[in-house]
Amino acid sequence: MQSSFMKNFLKSLLSVSFIAMAFSASAFTEGVDYVTLEKPIPNADKTLIKVFSYDCPFCYKYDKRVTGPVVQKLEGVVQFKPYHLETKGKYGLPASRLFAVLVLKDQANGVPLIDEDKSLFKKAKMAYYAAYHDKKERWDGGENDFLKTGLDAVGMSRADYDAAIKDPRVEALAQEWKAGYDAAKVQGVPAYVVNGKYLIYTKNIRSEGGLVDLIKELAGK
Repeated sequence: MQSSFMKNFLKSLLSVSFIAMAFSASAFTEGVDYVTLEKPIPNADKTLIKVFSYDCPFCYKYDKRVTGPVVQKLEGVVQFKPYHLETKGKYGLPASRLFAVLVLKDQANGVPLIDEDKSLFKKAKMAYYAAYHDKKERWDGGENDFLKTGLDAVGMSRADYDAAIKDPRVEALAQEWKAGYDAAKVQGVPAYVVNGKYLIYTKNIRSEGGLVDLIKELAGK
């Protein structure tokens, strides 16, 4: 009788072990859901970086429907950091400089970069998306015309912008964003990178919840 009890006990123990192993096993696969970058983005531990461009239609779609809700669910897990590509789009360089100015202002004011009502960065970014993709604006008047769209969206004068851009932190941040170029080369933009090392394959994202789970798993690596 004792032998029978031990057999049943061992069977139960093995069943519990197999269940635990199943739950602990990763639901995501390298090469399918993500790839490890050959050249990681430096100083990016515990971050979710989104490499984007104002002239990228897919970046616009993700920023309208995905980025904000996902980042909200990752509070305390990763820090969200946008990296604008200055190499993409006719006005990529001035866009990066303006975005850097606004990111620094949001950070100084303690405003999350996904806050639709308060973030200067998000207001300008969405204004450029709407102008370029919805209104087909191409700013034929040149760089000043381009900058006006973003400055008007956040209520900043050109004089204030010209003063703000002299801050060396603006150029430093714009330089930091250049590290996102290698990630963008793998599959284009938007490029979501976790911990500076793991590039998510956006084509295989099936749901908002799945993306959150994937980011959480990669953040723990």
